[in-house]
Amino acid sequence: MDNKDIAAALEEMTTLMELNGENAFRIRSYVNAARQIELLQEPALDLSARGELESVRGIGAKMAQNIAILIETGQLPGVGDLRSALPEGLLEMIEVPGLGAKRVRSIYEQLGIADVDALAKACEAGEVEKLRGFGKKTAESILRGVSYLQQHRGRFLSRTARDEAEALRAYLSDQFGVVRLAVAGSVRRCMETSKDVDIVASAKDGGAIAEAFVAYSGVVEVTGRGETKVSVVLGSGMRADLRIVPDAAYPCALHHFTGSKEHNTAMRQRAKDRGMKLNEYGLFKGDENAVCADEEALFAALGLHYIPPELREGRDEIERAEQALLPELVAQSDLKGTLHVHTTYSDGRHSVEDMARAAKALGYTYIGICDHSKAAAYANGLNEDRVRLQWDEIDQVNDSIEGIRVLKGIEVDILSDGRLDFDDEFLSEFDLVVASVHSKFSMTEKEATDRLIRAVQNPHVDILGHPSGRLLLSREGYPLNMKAVIDAAAEARTAIEINANPARLELDWRFLSYASEKGVQIPINTDAHSMEGLKDMCFGLGIARKGGLTADGVLNALSVEDFLAALGG
Repeated sequence: MDNKDIAAALEEMTTLMELNGENAFRIRSYVNAARQIELLQEPALDLSARGELESVRGIGAKMAQNIAILIETGQLPGVGDLRSALPEGLLEMIEVPGLGAKRVRSIYEQLGIADVDALAKACEAGEVEKLRGFGKKTAESILRGVSYLQQHRGRFLSRTARDEAEALRAYLSDQFGVVRLAVAGSVRRCMETSKDVDIVASAKDGGAIAEAFVAYSGVVEVTGRGETKVSVVLGSGMRADLRIVPDAAYPCALHHFTGSKEHNTAMRQRAKDRGMKLNEYGLFKGDENAVCADEEALFAALGLHYIPPELREGRDEIERAEQALLPELVAQSDLKGTLHVHTTYSDGRHSVEDMARAAKALGYTYIGICDHSKAAAYANGLNEDRVRLQWDEIDQVNDSIEGIRVLKGIEVDILSDGRLDFDDEFLSEFDLVVASVHSKFSMTEKEATDRLIRAVQNPHVDILGHPSGRLLLSREGYPLNMKAVIDAAAEARTAIEINANPARLELDWRFLSYASEKGVQIPINTDAHSMEGLKDMCFGLGIARKGGLTADGVLNALSVEDFLAALGG
């Protein structure tokens, strides 16, 4: 259990206590403890083992004891009682964007509402806006949040989906009798979110692999079991399906269950136009199955070059595959640097040196340190003096570590009118400037668009960070004319990032082809706040590939010298 896990458990405790109407002083003690754990320079686990955790400011003996129990058992004392005391629906109401625990408690106490669907009806009936401290605008905002939550109910971020899928794949691949096996579905296509995990397998003994699947330690419920399909629910809440097919049908089954629905429809039509029939069982000419050795052979049988899974979204991939116009998609091996990285100077969990060494271990030759600027006070944002202290440390790290260069960057806040948090003279001294919005999201489309356009037009801004501000499954982005922002960035020669954090994953892949056509460079940035976060590059890479990007269109595929020259140009 690392510091992030412990802080998350403390924050969950805070939410449960607020929902239960617990003492405000006790609630604040957990809030303070979570913050202090996040700021620790070393693992709380080690401090607890040495009996030193209670000496940390904001922790104390009782809280240190509770954290020790959390580390030992995986649960804070009392959390189960707090959770069981609440109507189940209240915890889902907390997930509504903009609706915190205090407001949920107020709604529950005054209206007796304890689930999201009832909350939506109360908003529509005008009941919520009459509550003290709410009003019509708040009720409308809550209703929009409920609609967003209902639309995405049952979906999971790509990190959860990929972790579950990879663990299942590794487990099942080791089972006796497996011939071929792969992850399919939206996970294979690198979609931003997924409802379930799809596994396709061919095996000498289908019954044996089915038995192994239901015996997997992560399974909490078996919801269906047949000869060719087994369905389960995993501990995370995700559903998982195992499809078992004869090996001769494996390529067509893998293609079919990878999807998307739109891609499959177009492929079936293409087969039909050629007097064939394509489904999950094979490619048929009359009653004869034109057995394909693999997916490449399947595409070739229909006169197509191989279409990577990320591109199978029913857009123009089939036409381009027919004309041999599919791009050679960017790969992890193409990436030379990792950018937009945070450290303990702002809200990161590791030092400049730690992040540099971790990046080097992952094969990168440069890293762009971009801590928050002073407007982000909630994230311990840096003023000019603290920036210069960081620069001194970066110089020391560059002198002490060979094989990687640490760039002096900043994630400067874009203020409400499009101005930046630092003046131009100071910004000119950085190697790298990422400009991002972190506040005042309630704007009209024109206001939000004008705000970003002014920012990208600043000659000292190198990269626009997470442009829409969306948080997947949690918050919609602010309204934007994204093409107008891309046009402005192209004219100003400002790059726009793909933020690889699984909760962000933007610039949205649907805009990447337009950005490429306009000549906008796209770096894949981790926005890492820890050494572990540097590994999130894989999620951003998937989005880049979905958008059809090649190495030539990815800014951090350049060497550090060429990267800096590109920024200077």
